[in-house]
Amino acid sequence: MADWKSALAALGTSEEQIEKNEDVDRRKRVGVVYSTNPDFAYTEEAEEAVATLPSNQQKLRLSMERAGRGGKTVTLVKGFIGTDDDINSLCKLLKQKCGVGGSVKDGEIIIQGDHRQRLIEILKQNGYTQTK
Repeated sequence: MADWKSALAALGTSEEQIEKNEDVDRRKRVGVVYSTNPDFAYTEEAEEAVATLPSNQQKLRLSMERAGRGGKTVTLVKGFIGTDDDINSLCKLLKQKCGVGGSVKDGEIIIQGDHRQRLIEILKQNGYTQTK
């Protein structure tokens, strides 16, 4: 192990930098195996944290869908802008009020069954005034 460290030290890399680079999480290097650019640095693009809009500014849209779900009817709630925790808590509220199952996928709330009218009433009672 000392051989490659001494070789890197001969190239101008200090031993502290070598030890620091051993702890790099290689799973975060998505798609990059090796770079010949001496100035290349493995950096990851940080996702921007989306702040949750107030409920009266959310423009939620409800729709019913049957295609691609084995003939089962579901109600989709689209257009929520906010954090994963907030959309999950809204989904939980809607599922409890309707007494059915559901989930959150790709920023959409999926509620089992056709509950569009009931969901509109529930959302408007909870301050989501721009719901259609």
